Amino acid sequence: MDSVLEAFLGLILGAILMYWLFSLFRKKKNKEITKQQSNVLLDKIKSVCKLISVEGDFAEIYHYENTKEGFMNLLSSKKKALIIVKAKAHIGYDLQKLKMKADNKRKTIILTNFPEPEILSIEPDIQYYDIKNGLFNSFSSEDLTKLNKEGKDHIRQKIPESGLMQTAKKEALQAVLLVEKIVETIGWTLDYSALEISNKEKQLLEE
Repeated sequence: MDSVLEAFLGLILGAILMYWLFSLFRKKKNKEITKQQSNVLLDKIKSVCKLISVEGDFAEIYHYENTKEGFMNLLSSKKKALIIVKAKAHIGYDLQKLKMKADNKRKTIILTNFPEPEILSIEPDIQYYDIKNGLFNSFSSEDLTKLNKEGKDHIRQKIPESGLMQTAKKEALQAVLLVEKIVETIGWTLDYSALEISNKEKQLLEE
């Protein structure tokens, strides 16, 4: 009778031990899967990379002149052109600059900082009119390359006064919502309570 009882107790203890080992293994495995999910999710958000929120069209006209002296400064030669710069500027956010961390226990991505809007790209279309070369001062391919760069820089200087940056800031909430949608694809939640969001924007979220 005692041997039967001992065998029975041994089976119970063995079952408890096996259950404990199984639970420990499953908990460890779930933890690894959750951690892997968070890493994949963070990479997925950053892979969106640059998010364009505002687009602006520019058109500028300016005159280009260059005078070259020659023959011991006795003669001068001028080249000039009328230049029309049309450009499309894209303003948005580089999501690689997001500051966020994963709370694996709560399956939550915590967004602690959202980047400022920046110029993501400028696509210039430069057209030359009334090109006049001087006697010994004519336009070269290097001049055209330089003018293309100057035209792009000229547009870049116009962007701050255009109001595009302010408009992009207003669109920041939509960018946060996009990140939230990405997070929700695997059943996680986004915590952006650390960000400064106006009451008006919060109302939009609740609608």
